[in-house]
Amino acid sequence: MPEFVLPPPAIASVAVAGSAERFAVRRIFCVGRNYAAHARELGNDERDPPFFFTKPADAVVDSGAEISYPPLTSNLHHEIELVVAIGKAGFRIPRGDALTHVWGYGVGVDLTRRDLQDQAKKAARPWDWSKAFDQSAPCGPLVPAAKTGHPEKGRIWLAVNDAVKQDGDLAELIWPIADIVSICSEAVELQPGDLIFTGTPSGVGAVQAGDQITGGVDGIGEIAVTIGQPKR
Repeated sequence: MPEFVLPPPAIASVAVAGSAERFAVRRIFCVGRNYAAHARELGNDERDPPFFFTKPADAVVDSGAEISYPPLTSNLHHEIELVVAIGKAGFRIPRGDALTHVWGYGVGVDLTRRDLQDQAKKAARPWDWSKAFDQSAPCGPLVPAAKTGHPEKGRIWLAVNDAVKQDGDLAELIWPIADIVSICSEAVELQPGDLIFTGTPSGVGAVQAGDQITGGVDGIGEIAVTIGQPKR
């Protein structure tokens, strides 16, 4: 067994619905602007080729968690998303084979420091500080695709303090799940444990300390997290 200078970090993981087992997370990929209405609300073209950004694996937190309001921002936004969990490795996966690489699905929230993202866009700099921060990828329990099938439609929604802010349908995805998996695998070899956040419908907006975020995807599950006070 190898010896390490420092203790290895805990393995990042998310819950599996109806099981004591957990899904070990290797990497998190996120798709930008994958719903036409959301692309329009950000002032972008509807059918741009999909692009990806990443979050660290340990950005995941379980449903039910309290998330500290992050530093360096005064404009923290919610983005509800269908999450794809990869269960089989693949590189340059043909679209027709893509769904065989999917282990299951969940409901996630891509938390975004929007003010930092806007600054990065204006300066043509990377988005990392706006997307890849601590606790920025809440994810509800995953459900195996063997139970859910591969969703092509269904309501996806998010509420803040019980007021619905985002309300769309998976049928509105510009690039469906098979396309997303296939295109992502052109750039990286997907591996078991990878998560793909597939994009958010319109209605994104700011949350404050004390707010409760709830959301769900029909046939997949729900998520609930609370935004806590900033760390001191």
